Amino acid sequence: METVLNLDHMSKLYSNGRGARNITFSVQRGEVVGLLGPNGSGKTTIMKSITGLCQPTAGRITVFGADAVTQREQALAKVGALIEQPALFENLTAQDHLRMAARYYPQVDQARVDKVLEIVGLSQYKKERCGKFSLGMKQRMGLALALISEPELMILDEPTNGLDIEATVEIREIIIRLAKEKGVTFLVASHLASEIEKMCSKVLVLHEGEMLSFDTKEEALRLNPSLEDYFLAKVRDKKGSVVL
Repeated sequence: METVLNLDHMSKLYSNGRGARNITFSVQRGEVVGLLGPNGSGKTTIMKSITGLCQPTAGRITVFGADAVTQREQALAKVGALIEQPALFENLTAQDHLRMAARYYPQVDQARVDKVLEIVGLSQYKKERCGKFSLGMKQRMGLALALISEPELMILDEPTNGLDIEATVEIREIIIRLAKEKGVTFLVASHLASEIEKMCSKVLVLHEGEMLSFDTKEEALRLNPSLEDYFLAKVRDKKGSVVL
């Protein structure tokens, strides 16, 4: 299988000592890999390092074989990302946002704009201003912006955070369908073990900036009834105590 993303002993530490330390893992084409950990565990730091929003303090990141620091443009050419909340203009419509983003990609035409709106379920709302959108619709809009260039790797930071049950299921189904039908590779961060369990094929456990494990979902569930139990077991092993 083709390696789409590789982190080799990557660290990014901030002045307060927080961040992510000594992270090593690879993602293969078509996989949906989950970063599982509580807030502040290093998930967003890893994703920002991959996408060039911050620079690693040690180690190396390669995306499609290109160095994410020294060959940034080449590395990110086939990457789409939604990190934290999407930045939307309240007075612009869904279609306006995508047309504006399309200017950066010569190959993106109106047909692609319409297709992306269809993928995320916003076709009927394409002429509505985003200021009127619900939180779930805004998340789908953010996903649409990340998809506009037909990326082969998607980096999604807490894509279902704060959504109701229906919107959560919709986002999850979009991710699973794109991975299965289009071969899109996903790196998805969440603090919810149940969400990672429902959509991901592999799981990386993070806690206080450290990588505790990286397993297939099947291996994680072989000796644990759920990914929540798997996560707790890894944290307890680290702490040497049954009390969190």
